[in-house]
Amino acid sequence: MSVLGRVVRSGVGRRRVHTLVIGLATMMAVAASVLGGSLLVVSGAPFDDAFSRQRGAHLSVRFDAGEVSAGQLAESGDTEGVSAAAGPFRTATVTPRSDGAGPEWPMTVVGRDDPGRDVDEVALLDGRWPARPGEIVLSADSSLVPAMGMEIAFPGPPGGPTLTVVGVARSVTRTADAWVVPSQMPALTAPGSGGYQMLYRFTDAGTAARIAAGGRAVTGSLPPGAAVGEQSWLTVRKFAERETALYVPFLMAFGALGLVMSVLIVGNVVASAVGTGTRRIGILKAVGFTPAQVVRAYVGQALVPATVGTALGVLVGHLLAVPVLAETGEVYVTSSLAVEPWVDLAVITGVLGLVAVTAWASAWRAGRLRTVDALAVGRTASTGRGRWAARLAGRLPLPRPVSLGLARPFERPARTLAMGTAVLFGTVAVTFTVGMGASLGQVMEARAHDVADVTVPARLPDFGPRVPGREKQPEADPAAVAAAVWAATGTGKHYSAATVRATVSGSTGTVDVVAFTGDASWGGYTMVSGRWIDGPDEAVVPTPFLAATGTRVGDTVTLDGLAEPVTLRIVGEVLDPRKDGMQVFTDASALTAARPDLTETSHHIAVTSGTDVSAYVDALNEDLAPLGVAARAGGLDAGGDMVVTLNALSVILTSMLVAVAALGVLNGVLLDTRERVRELGVHKALGMTPRQTVAMALTSVVVTGLVAGAAGVPLGVALHGRVLPAMGESVGLRLPDSVIAVYHGAELLPLALGGLLIAALGALLPAAWAAGARTATALRTE
Repeated sequence: MSVLGRVVRSGVGRRRVHTLVIGLATMMAVAASVLGGSLLVVSGAPFDDAFSRQRGAHLSVRFDAGEVSAGQLAESGDTEGVSAAAGPFRTATVTPRSDGAGPEWPMTVVGRDDPGRDVDEVALLDGRWPARPGEIVLSADSSLVPAMGMEIAFPGPPGGPTLTVVGVARSVTRTADAWVVPSQMPALTAPGSGGYQMLYRFTDAGTAARIAAGGRAVTGSLPPGAAVGEQSWLTVRKFAERETALYVPFLMAFGALGLVMSVLIVGNVVASAVGTGTRRIGILKAVGFTPAQVVRAYVGQALVPATVGTALGVLVGHLLAVPVLAETGEVYVTSSLAVEPWVDLAVITGVLGLVAVTAWASAWRAGRLRTVDALAVGRTASTGRGRWAARLAGRLPLPRPVSLGLARPFERPARTLAMGTAVLFGTVAVTFTVGMGASLGQVMEARAHDVADVTVPARLPDFGPRVPGREKQPEADPAAVAAAVWAATGTGKHYSAATVRATVSGSTGTVDVVAFTGDASWGGYTMVSGRWIDGPDEAVVPTPFLAATGTRVGDTVTLDGLAEPVTLRIVGEVLDPRKDGMQVFTDASALTAARPDLTETSHHIAVTSGTDVSAYVDALNEDLAPLGVAARAGGLDAGGDMVVTLNALSVILTSMLVAVAALGVLNGVLLDTRERVRELGVHKALGMTPRQTVAMALTSVVVTGLVAGAAGVPLGVALHGRVLPAMGESVGLRLPDSVIAVYHGAELLPLALGGLLIAALGALLPAAWAAGARTATALRTE
């Protein structure tokens, strides 16, 4: 081994603690960078990434089976401009019996032998693909709540088949609500009905015009009128991005925080470790080392533990990325999210490059010192630096170890600044997480629009085996259900809701009109501006509705498509990210003449104080059973899964950032303790106990932790104030002050003290080392 190699090996072995700190800091920084970089990648274009992986269909076309044959459709896949095609698949539109969570919505079922590969590869999320008739795979995006083994009855087709759910899957271009084997399709299709589905990928499908041209090309050789419906991938992408854009700024903010903190901590740790070796650099120069050899030696000493830490960090990063990306996949309604190989390569190259450059810069600066100057560098701070702070602390009525610790930060201002920066970012992350958790909880409550204790859906749940003698459920009488609810002991507030579809004059497409009977203002509807409805001719609408129709609070809108037009005055703007925001909330009396057959009604109940909800539901169900409906605890859609997902993401990411910040503090306190080991021996010789030594070390970070915590809280609040409105704007929503202003005075003080907690966690290990050091050994140290 060369002389330079022996110096590197000796330095690594002799400075074991610094070597360990560099390795740990690098490991945590790499793990945080892998996770943060992966979040930035998947947040950039989640739909496009999933579409590319699953080779989604650029165009899905449904054809009338009575107008075109399967052979003709198969030949359409050879049309010029088509790069790949799949099908024809038999399709049917059938309506399952309601699960009690609302009205019965039709669903598209497609017969496919397998999930496919070349076009629209359906990703299995759970279970398996159907292998025989009687089995069905549900889409995770369907209106039904999928559950393995659940039986779904379809009363419409002849024979009313019942199918068992054997899998849950997702098509990135949402080509179906469910899939069965082709041999099952005849039982789901009424005579003379049904159709075919063809899926196409084009060589050029970047614009709506290109896709329209491709659609004309594939249908040009087919009989006129054969195509009865089509869906472009651009339409699906627009919908998917509107759903996921709410979370992109949130995850990108965390990813950026992780990357920035990693760079700061690694750079600080390496620079500090090399900087403390200035005296040894003088010794190396005295025995004949050139400045270039000194630089190479210290770069090598830094790269050895950094390389080991990087390898472990990549492993830890991948282990952490598995659950985090799984949670992110739930947020983005996609599947198979994984760490991209180039992210690993970029992180490894970047971190090792950062270590090398930082070590080179620090060693080069010390290596250029004259040998005599480098040898003269002591292992204690200069005698004049921070003396005023020591005198001031000594006058305070505090124990001597505490006053000594309070003066420490002022003797090494640069090191204190580095530790403070680490604590600052950790406090920002914690503050940001607390605020985002509170805000997203309110957004999800607003999205659910249902904080009721008990809900009575329109129909009795009917998934499962068919009950002999009951082929069809009785229609529930809304008036009878309402009477039973009001008569139940424990009923407090109560309202009912019904949904119809209508069009709005001057706007394309349909809107959902939600009509209430009773006061629904307590049901979780968060107002952005204006007020709640208070009359039959009034309505409240979401922000996207105002933008799409060019209206504002105080204007009137006319609902068409009903028995007669209905004119309503907009009196409020409500927070509602569902259904593209195209909803109108009004009083049921406004639709009495326009929709006299309005019967699909759900009931929402708040029980009186002290009432046991479970007992209330059981008693109410005894009265509702003859009416064909059943009550259940909670609202129809509390949005709880999404809240849990985002909160879990917040906790995991914040824990990592706090750990990285604590490592930055650990490095600073460790260097300070190592430099003052002789002084520590003097204190011990004069009677300082191990407990007092720990108190001195912990007290040395109190000022830094408090100042950084006090500065980090307003920065975290400011970051929250920037990211949250951006999340709302990304989906066309205006967020009310109640969602943004979630920080309260009583919460800010504990958050500020969080900086002190982070600093104390980082100082614990060096404090324990200092307390355990032997007095004689410390006194002999130069």
